[in-house]
Amino acid sequence: MSAAATNDPTAIALRALAATLGEQRLATRFLSLSGIDPPDLRQRASDPDVLVALLRFLEAHEPDLVAIAEELGVKPAALVAARRELEQ
Repeated sequence: MSAAATNDPTAIALRALAATLGEQRLATRFLSLSGIDPPDLRQRASDPDVLVALLRFLEAHEPDLVAIAEELGVKPAALVAARRELEQ
């Protein structure tokens, strides 16, 4: 993966979304807490509001944030920074 893709907040958030949805426990909890149903998520996966919601969801439970960051090969701070950039 290129350095630009590693620093792109949308790319980071989309990778975090894929990793989260790959974990049944996290996927179920995210969908339940966010109120987003699977068809809506498929349509809105790249929507910054959805990506911010996902990153906030991960930030709310540090072990999940750390686990997803490790799976992506980034520091947890990179996920937080991506959320901040997407919120602007």
